This record gives sequence, C-alpha cells and structure tokens, in this order.
Amino acid sequence: MVTSHDRPPGLGRPRGPGFAPGDPPPLFAPPEATGVPAGPAATARRAGAGRVLVAAALVAMVTGGVAGVAGARLAGGGQAASAALPRSTAGPAGPSGPAGVTGGLSGTAAKVLPSVVSVESGRGSGSGFVIDGAGHLLTNAHVLTGGASVAVVLGDGRRLPATVVGTDEAYDLAVLRVDDARGLVPAELGRSADLAVGDQVLAIGSPLGLAGTVTGGIVSALDRQVRLGGRGQTALQTDASINPGNSGGPLVNARGEVIGVNTAIATLSRRGIGSIGIGFAIPIDRAAPVAERIIRE
Repeated sequence: MVTSHDRPPGLGRPRGPGFAPGDPPPLFAPPEATGVPAGPAATARRAGAGRVLVAAALVAMVTGGVAGVAGARLAGGGQAASAALPRSTAGPAGPSGPAGVTGGLSGTAAKVLPSVVSVESGRGSGSGFVIDGAGHLLTNAHVLTGGASVAVVLGDGRRLPATVVGTDEAYDLAVLRVDDARGLVPAELGRSADLAVGDQVLAIGSPLGLAGTVTGGIVSALDRQVRLGGRGQTALQTDASINPGNSGGPLVNARGEVIGVNTAIATLSRRGIGSIGIGFAIPIDRAAPVAERIIRE
C-alpha cells in the first residue's frame, strides 16, 4: 500500500509515492546476502550505509494501492503478424561517445525523445516508449493500476487512449497499444549483452510528471541481483538519476538504442523517495522477448 507524500515546492501536484511503514518495498540484495529475499521486504546491511531499499513499484508515480494485472493477461485479440522486434546489429556503443550520432549526448537525447511517452493509469503514472510502427508501447506492469483506463501523452502533447495488450508481472513488463499510430516514432532497440561497465547511458521519462526529462550517467554494474516483479532477477545498475515517474521509460546507450527498461531505485529511506544514484533497469535482451510474446499471444 502506498500513500502520497508532501508536495515538493515548485512542482504543483506531482502525485509522488511514499511507502507506508507497514508495507515497505522489496529490498536490494547486497553482495553479502545469500540469495534474494523471498518476502516483500528484508533488511540489507552495508558498511556505513544502513539499510538500502529497492522500490520496484516506487519509480512509478502512484498515490493509491498498486493493483497489477494477472501475469500475461491479454486485453485484446491475437496478433496474426510476426511480433519480432528489430534489434541493432551495430555492436557495443563503447564508453567514448555516440558513434553515428551527431551532437554528442544532446543528439542522442534528441533522437530518443520522440519515442518516449508518459503513461497515465487511474491514480498512477509512469513512462513508456514506442517499440514498433503498429502502435505498441512498452512500460512496467506496476505503472498500471488494474482495471483503470489507460492513456499515453506523446512528446507533442497529444493524449491518446491506450489498450493494455497484456502484462507479465513476473518480469514487471506490460505492452500497450494505441489505435492512432500517426506520428509515433519507434525506438531503436539495442543489445544489453553488448554493454560494459562504464558505458555512457541516458534515462528518459517523466519523473514527478516532468515529461521529457533526460538524465545521464554510466552503467554501474551488470547482472546485479535484485527483486523485481515479485521475483529475483538480474538487472542493469546505473547512476543515471531515476525517480518516481521514470518507471517504464528507456535506458539508452550513447547511440540512442534502448538497452534497458527503467524499473527501480535503491533508497536509504523507508518511504523510498528520491534518487541516491543507484537505479536498476530490466535488460532489453530480456524485455524484448517478453514484449514479443505478449504481442504474439
């Protein structure tokens, strides 16, 4: 159960979350822990740092309870056409700069921003991105508040109703579809297997309702064990700032290729508010096949 926190100055009514003490978020499994905690919360000890919490549902802006949709539940008919999503074959982007993208990281951001949307679902909101020309978008399952109407807001300000094609809560992923695909720009999907620690990345989304926000950093770690979507799995760790509302948005490499889905942050506060420079993303090599399956089914 989550409750709203005090309104930050200058941000209007951002609908940011705060976990109630009686229902803490899942925890980050520290290096010294044996395995991933099985419960919804556990205590992690770290030298000189106290408890570190990972809020998988935190990064989405939610002011009520988070009600997911059953794993892989479909809201529409089957898709006859191939659901395979195109992937980059350009190889590692490298830590030195965005080869093939003019304007440095500003050029990278300009390339990706048209593909990123804000997602509104009942009392919750988050981010997402376009994955094909048929109007499909990828986001986190925890952004949705089961049964509520869903809409996406494009970079040009258009607000379109969206249908939940299906969700997979085990991987905390959901696919949406909009009927009016005019002007939608599919993001280019990269390969998270090509990443190396130190590679430059950008996180793009709508933290605290601030659409089109871009933050930068590096890949801090690969194959970090965390609990996401109710299960232990590996994730990309980044120091790019991720905050409530970034959930479901893309983490991209220096070429502007999506290499992860921003999903969770670590925090020292039990209310789980604000970035401390430790964020987690579902690798695109795992997310893309899940999205393809949901579309295909």
